Amino acid sequence: MAERLSPAELAQAFRYATDWFAVYIEETNALNVYPVPDGDTGTNMHLTLQSLRRELDMVDTSRMAEVARAISYGSLLGARGNSGVITSQILKGFSEAIKKAEALTPPVLVEALEEGTRTGYKAVMKPVEGTILTVARYASEGARKALEAGAKNLEAVLSGALERGRVGLAETPNLLPVLKQAGVVDAGGAGYLHILEGIRGFLLGLPLPEPPKVEKYAQTNFAAEEYGYCTEFLMEGVQAPIEEIRQAVSGWGDSLLVVGAEGYVKGHIHTNDPDALLSMVARYGKMVRTKVEDMSLQHTEILSMAGAAEEAPPPTGLVVVAAGWGLVKVFRSLGARVVAGGQTANPSVQDILDAVRSVPNPHVIVLPNNSNVLMSAQQAAQLAQEAGKHVHVLPTRTLGQGLAAAVMYHGDVEPAELLPEMEEAMNRSVTLEVTRASRDATIESLEVKEGQPIGLKDDKLALVAQTPEEALLGLVRLAKDAMHEIMTLFHGPTVEKPRLEALLQEISQAFPDLTLEVHPGGPDLYDYLAVLE
Repeated sequence: MAERLSPAELAQAFRYATDWFAVYIEETNALNVYPVPDGDTGTNMHLTLQSLRRELDMVDTSRMAEVARAISYGSLLGARGNSGVITSQILKGFSEAIKKAEALTPPVLVEALEEGTRTGYKAVMKPVEGTILTVARYASEGARKALEAGAKNLEAVLSGALERGRVGLAETPNLLPVLKQAGVVDAGGAGYLHILEGIRGFLLGLPLPEPPKVEKYAQTNFAAEEYGYCTEFLMEGVQAPIEEIRQAVSGWGDSLLVVGAEGYVKGHIHTNDPDALLSMVARYGKMVRTKVEDMSLQHTEILSMAGAAEEAPPPTGLVVVAAGWGLVKVFRSLGARVVAGGQTANPSVQDILDAVRSVPNPHVIVLPNNSNVLMSAQQAAQLAQEAGKHVHVLPTRTLGQGLAAAVMYHGDVEPAELLPEMEEAMNRSVTLEVTRASRDATIESLEVKEGQPIGLKDDKLALVAQTPEEALLGLVRLAKDAMHEIMTLFHGPTVEKPRLEALLQEISQAFPDLTLEVHPGGPDLYDYLAVLE
C-alpha cells in the first residue's frame, strides 16, 4: 500500500488515469443530457486529460511544483466543453494544494480534493447541484472522513472518496430533474469518479478494464437546444479582468464559463452567433484556439448512432488531425473522427492512437495534415496494427491536402480502392495560408517583420504583404492555373465582414471562372486558409 507518491509517480498516476478514463468515453457520452444533450462529455473530459498528459511529458517531473503546474496549466489549455472546463478548475485547485508538498501523502491528497472542490464551485457563476460539482464535493467529504477514521495510505483515502462520491452520483437525479427525466446520473460526475478510479488503479497496479457496452443513449429522449452552437475560445496575453470578459460574453447565450491563469483565458458558452461572439471577444487578447460545435448536428449524430448500435460497421474509418472549428465541422460532415491539433499544437502519438482505437471500423485511414504530425501518425498506426487494427497513413502535409483527400472518402469502400483516389485528390490540390510572422527574419530573399502578413503556398513562404487580403489575393494569382475550378476559403474570427466581402468581390472579378466556397472557422492564428481544387 502506498503511503506517499513522489512527483514523478504522481505524474505517472495521472497518465494512467487518462488511459483509464478512455475506456469509459462512450459510456460517459451516452449519459450526457445536462447542460445540453450533446453527447460529448466523455470526449471533452478525455481531451482535457490528454492535454494535461502532454504537459506532464514536457516538464521536470522530479519537482512537485512542475507537476502541479503541468496539471493545472495543461488541463486549462486543453479544457473542452462545460464539464472539461469545470474539471480543469477542479484540477487547478488540486494543483494549488500540492505544489509546495514534497510528496503526495494522505493528508495532502485530502486537502487537494477539498481545494479542487472549492475552486470548481468558485469558477461557475451559478453553481448547480446534481452535477460534477456535487460529486466532487461528496468525494472530498469521503476522503476527509477516511483520513479522520485513520487511513494511513493513499488507496484508503481514494476508496473513501470513491465510496462517498458514488453516493453523490446516485443522488444527482434527485437534484437535477432533467437527469431523472432521462433516467441517468450526471455524466460529468461519473467522469470525475473515473479519474479517481484511474489514480487508484495505478496505485493498486490494476489492468485497464474492458470498455462497457453502450446500449442506450440518453440524448434520444430530448430535442435540440435553443442555442445551436457550443463555442469555446482560448486567448493569451489578456490584461482585462476575468469578470469584465465574463460580463461581455454573458449576454450571448447560456452555459457560460470564463476562467483563466497566467495570462490565458478560457471561455465556453452556448450561443446562436459564434462568429460575432469570437470577433467581439478577440479584442481582449491574442486568440490561440477556438472550437465551435453544431449541437443540432451532434444530436442528429447521436440519434443515428443509437439506431445503428447493433449494425456491423463499414469497412473503412477516417481519422484526421485538424484545427479551426470550421475545418473540424467540414471534416466531421465528411465522416471523419477529428484529433485536435496542427501547427504549433501537434497531437501526441497517444492522441492519434486513442482516436484510431475509438472508431469501430476494421480499417482506418489517417490524415496527419501537417509535416510535423506525420511521424506521430505513423507511430500510432504501427501501435494500432500491433493491436489488430489495419491502419493506413496518407501523408497529407497541409489541411488543404487533407480536405481534398477527405472529400473522396466513403466508409463503405475498401482502402485498396479508396487510397489511390484520395492520394490523387491530395496531389492535385494547392493549399494557400495567410498568417502573421512570429519574428523578424529573412527567408529565401524575403524580408519579414514580426507581425507582418505572410502568404504560404503548400506550407512554404511565398510572399509578404501589407494586409492579409493582399496576401491571399497574391497567393491566388501565384498558384491558380487552368485545372483549378473551386476555391474553398476558411477565415478566422478576427476577419471583419466588410474586409471579407471586399476580398471576395476582388477575387471574383480577377478570376471569374473560379467557384468560391466560403466558411468561417479557419485554423487558429490564421487569417485565411484556402484550398484550390
